[in-house]
Amino acid sequence: MYERALRGKEKAWGPEHTSTLDTVNNLGLFYADQGRFDDAEAMYERALRGQEKAWGPEHTSTLNIINNLGNLYKSQDRFDDAEAMYERALRGKEKAWGPEHTSTLNTVNNLGILYADQGRFDDAEAMYERALRGYEKPWGPEDTSTLDTVNNLGNLYKSQDRFDDAEAMYERALRGYEKAWGPEHTSTLDTVHNLGLFYADQSRFDDAEAMYERALRGYEKAWGPEHTSTLNIINDLGNLYADQGRFDDAEAMYERALQGKDQL
Repeated sequence: MYERALRGKEKAWGPEHTSTLDTVNNLGLFYADQGRFDDAEAMYERALRGQEKAWGPEHTSTLNIINNLGNLYKSQDRFDDAEAMYERALRGKEKAWGPEHTSTLNTVNNLGILYADQGRFDDAEAMYERALRGYEKPWGPEDTSTLDTVNNLGNLYKSQDRFDDAEAMYERALRGYEKAWGPEHTSTLDTVHNLGLFYADQSRFDDAEAMYERALRGYEKAWGPEHTSTLNIINDLGNLYADQGRFDDAEAMYERALQGKDQL
């Protein structure tokens, strides 16, 4: 549909019309979601050149594409390229909208994720805390954007073995998601899964099993028994059982996960 829309807009308005470029950007998003990274990059770069020409380098439409390029580079582990894009987007958004605008904070959060992926924990924490303060101010402590950042902080603290801090963040995120989305929403279940991983790392096997089983039931209901999220939980249950010496249970989980992945 995007390709058909693009052909129509190119014919009606030309290749550099802003409406045409919006569809080019949408195609980039579509290709990125499919893992077609070269195609996505080509679309984003075309959209970026066009928007810079039409609106200038600091227009919000231009900055959104720059942020999309940052996301694309991050997904390919092109960390230097991603950081350059995010920092450029952040400078522009701070100038256009101010340091506390939601779009600015989204890029701050993206930088936090990027730094965490590189093991730059102090930089990541600074970004997450800035994003958290910014989201809490207009949206409150239980908004989903706030909770996403709380969950990110939990992941960061876990990677630093700051277990009490991590557990507090995960539990806060879980309570908030349950209230905002309900107990079976996939965002809620993702945090349940994170808590399971956290408990497993501390050998809190009963707590981990309870979290995994809850997440598994929810994912099976939401996505089906062969979705990758479901299969990942099944594999994690296998690991948990193996760590406890429950080898028959572990084997059953591993075989189930393997059968499901063979059918993907």
